[in-house]
Amino acid sequence: MSKHSRKLQKLHETASKEETAILVSVVRQYQTDQQTEEYLDELAFLTETLGAKTVYRFTQKMEKPDIKTFVGSGKLEEIQAYIKHFEVDMVIFDDDLSPSQMRNLENELKVTIYDRSLLILDIFLQRAQTAQAKTQVELARFQYLLPRLTNLWTHLERQRGGTTTRGGAGEKEIETDKRDIRNRITLLKEKLREIEKQGETQRKGRKGIVRVAVVGYTNVGKSTLMNLITKTNILAENKLFATVDSTVRKVVLDNVPFLLSDTVGFIRKLPTHLIAAFKSTLDEIREADLLVHVVDISHPNFEDHIAVVTQTLNEIKAGDKPILLVFNKIDLVETMPSEEESMKMTELELEEANFLDFDALAEAYKKKTGITPVFMAAASGQNVEGFRQALIAEVKKQHRKMYPHYLEDETFTLEG
Repeated sequence: MSKHSRKLQKLHETASKEETAILVSVVRQYQTDQQTEEYLDELAFLTETLGAKTVYRFTQKMEKPDIKTFVGSGKLEEIQAYIKHFEVDMVIFDDDLSPSQMRNLENELKVTIYDRSLLILDIFLQRAQTAQAKTQVELARFQYLLPRLTNLWTHLERQRGGTTTRGGAGEKEIETDKRDIRNRITLLKEKLREIEKQGETQRKGRKGIVRVAVVGYTNVGKSTLMNLITKTNILAENKLFATVDSTVRKVVLDNVPFLLSDTVGFIRKLPTHLIAAFKSTLDEIREADLLVHVVDISHPNFEDHIAVVTQTLNEIKAGDKPILLVFNKIDLVETMPSEEESMKMTELELEEANFLDFDALAEAYKKKTGITPVFMAAASGQNVEGFRQALIAEVKKQHRKMYPHYLEDETFTLEG
């Protein structure tokens, strides 16, 4: 073997192996096959964001999950056989598992088990940049892990930098881990109190200026929009939860200053106990004067996403704030053809085409919510000026509430 070949072999042997995962979903009676696939697509996207590759999907129709192992015994045997044959590293469930279900599944399957909450928390942990976000996510994660420790537990190894997915601690080590986690939780709570005091002081210093928060479902283009308006370089990736930290920038448009904050995206089936991990970004939303709700209009479930965001805003007591609704990514959808173009298409082509009528959609939302939406494509720059003008108009409304005479001359000119 040549020296070059030996080097290549050594590189191949030491390269880290991409972890593989199978996804599991219990399908409720009210769920359609299309919804099930869409939900699993989102779970696969989350899995990819974590850094693992989805290799198979298991579904089972049940009225309610099995109390011991979430899925039925027959389905569990299928999963077990697949894991053994293909040497899968982890199993990811599209719902939350109880501590006993988690323990039983790890004992039966002998691999790392993730439920939806733990998957999101681990992604948050990877993505958090600021001290506050890191502390909040780490605290939420440890509180979630504590009752779920087992002999096969490997999520702590992931945090410590370990890559193994089999084996694990004995009973004594588990008790030590539990004690360490409790101590860590106490320390994190103290640290968070100090950080939150500093945050409150910072937010008090922002009084007297309009505050705008960009909200929306995860991966709808909020950071891209933020970069467009602020001319900064905030991380914008095609991944779920690319933004976990809340970023605040000062902007001046038409001589009116305001603060614009990017926030973590919301997501379907976000468990209540995960709200704590959102606290820093939620404070920005709660204290904002205006919300810019960004929607990915190219997603087939964009209306469901709007409902998820609206529900979450209501849950955090921010549902009554003024909203500028922005339908983003219009460059990725087909708009209604003109009458002349329609004449050239066959009936089948017209039936199968997924056209969107922006005028009809705008009218429907204006009638339903009183909000006139803006249509744009932040990534390609389409109708940026239309969005900018709508944002300025909404910011000025809020500015006038604070300073009734600040724009008096301009208001007189417009009315005169």
